[in-house]
Amino acid sequence: MSLIFILILAIPCFFISKWGLKKLDIGTSKNRKYIALFPTFILSPLIYISLILLWMASASYYPTYEFNKRQWETHPEERYTMSEDLMDNKLLIGKTKSEIAVLLGYDFYTYTDNHIGYTLGFKPGFFNIDPDVLDIYFENGKVVRVSQHES
Repeated sequence: MSLIFILILAIPCFFISKWGLKKLDIGTSKNRKYIALFPTFILSPLIYISLILLWMASASYYPTYEFNKRQWETHPEERYTMSEDLMDNKLLIGKTKSEIAVLLGYDFYTYTDNHIGYTLGFKPGFFNIDPDVLDIYFENGKVVRVSQHES
């Protein structure tokens, strides 16, 4: 199937290469079509790979937003869009477990006395079959570290 797409891309590449060779006055009108085959064989697979990479990048893109308590509570499946703001700006560092519960809600998982987690939803990307989790670690009753992982 990939070969068909590469061949489809080869047709316009061939004509563009032939036109470019004519504009640059490379070769004669008789041998220009043979010279145009070389860039066609190189450009067609490169364009195909570039299109696939562009598609992959667009499929795994998601916007990030500043933390919003109302959005966090009403759209738990999209919490991943705000998790980077929580981590980057250290909004939770130094808070107690009760302050975290008031801010983020009581729907957390307790792993240990010093580790809780919030489900963030499914971050867009390939082969994401598990939701991401926001891990919050406590030391002496205060948050010391916040991280994120795929469960």
